Amino acid sequence: HHYESFLTGACKVKDNWLLTSISVRLERVETSRLTLLSLQLHLNIVCSVLYRHVMNELLETERAYVDELLCVLEGYAAEMDNPTMAHLIPSTLLSKKDILFGNMSEIYQFHKRTFLKDLEAYTDCPELVGRCFLERMKDLQIYEAYCQNKPRSESLWRQCSDCAFFQECQKKLEHKLGLDSYLLKPVQRITKYQLLLKELLKYSKGCDGCDDLQEALSSILGILKAVNDSMHLIAITGYEGNLSELGRLLMQGSFSVWTEHKKGHAKVKDLARFKPMQRHLFLHEKALLFCKRREENGEGYEKAPSYSFKHSLSMSAVGITENAKGDNKKFEIWCNSREEVFIVQAPTAEIKTAWVNEIRKVLTQQLQACRGTIKHRLSFLLLSFLLHISVTAYNHMFQKQVSRRAQTLFLRVPPATTPPSPSGWCQFHTTHT
Repeated sequence: HHYESFLTGACKVKDNWLLTSISVRLERVETSRLTLLSLQLHLNIVCSVLYRHVMNELLETERAYVDELLCVLEGYAAEMDNPTMAHLIPSTLLSKKDILFGNMSEIYQFHKRTFLKDLEAYTDCPELVGRCFLERMKDLQIYEAYCQNKPRSESLWRQCSDCAFFQECQKKLEHKLGLDSYLLKPVQRITKYQLLLKELLKYSKGCDGCDDLQEALSSILGILKAVNDSMHLIAITGYEGNLSELGRLLMQGSFSVWTEHKKGHAKVKDLARFKPMQRHLFLHEKALLFCKRREENGEGYEKAPSYSFKHSLSMSAVGITENAKGDNKKFEIWCNSREEVFIVQAPTAEIKTAWVNEIRKVLTQQLQACRGTIKHRLSFLLLSFLLHISVTAYNHMFQKQVSRRAQTLFLRVPPATTPPSPSGWCQFHTTHT
């Protein structure tokens, strides 16, 4: 009895301890859950505040940008047509307003009339501003023309930057910075957009417009890449053909290159086989260009490199070997059954992989296009053959029908009979005989 009482009491104590322990743990879990919810709510509020802060920065800098462009166009570009300022303009600057300012007027009109208003329409719903960029992405490509003209613009500016005309304009505008700083504004602005989009994307995880922001960022980066590529393309010298006929520029970059070629049955390497050539490669849809990079003396855009054309390979005759010489940064490009082999070493393994994948993509697309062409031709030949058979069969059948018809008509015609001779003629003939 005492033993049973002891066990019963022990179980009650144990049950009470267990319930108390579970209750405490549940309270802790509930407290932790509430704490997490509180932290999540606080984080959402912070993200919302930061998001609106970035959106306000986007709007404020956009308005300031539009004002700065207008200031340059009215304070400098328009003054070049002012008769009272004509005596201050040097001869090197005459009739060269389009070179100096590029398409800045077109950029200003787009931002003033369209883009700024579009951005302001998303003030109350900043999380959806990515749609604005996506809708105007084609218009933003006008920056490519401005950037392509920038080297010519800066070269002209350096020739006459200290002339009285620019000094007088700067004085009237009360600008602390010279015109060259304002001519750089469009380049800085198109670059600034991708930074602002990255900030907006950082604070919009899980929001409705997150996917649009990501797509807008990718598109802006695509425009920046196109601008950068175009700046390199216009610096190529010595290419006799038309670069636009080579298709879209896909990639460009600097590599170390070794070459091999077959002479008869023997493989011959360049004399300087241990010392690679430094080449800048331009991968187009239809051709791969090898150029020699030349650094120019000067400052700013005048220091931009130029490229001397050396060699080209048609992508329709190119093959690729992904791994070469046991080096994860090397790959081979060859043509004419490996009669010409170019061993290419990239700066990093990642760059090599990117180039190999892009070249393979081009070759795959060409193969698919070739198969499509062959299939189309075979379909055309088959159709022509069937049409020829049909026409031949029809002609044969028609001829048989004509022959049968003619034969039927011939059988139905009665045989020709000789008319009886007149009796008088017969009698006269007999008598005479």
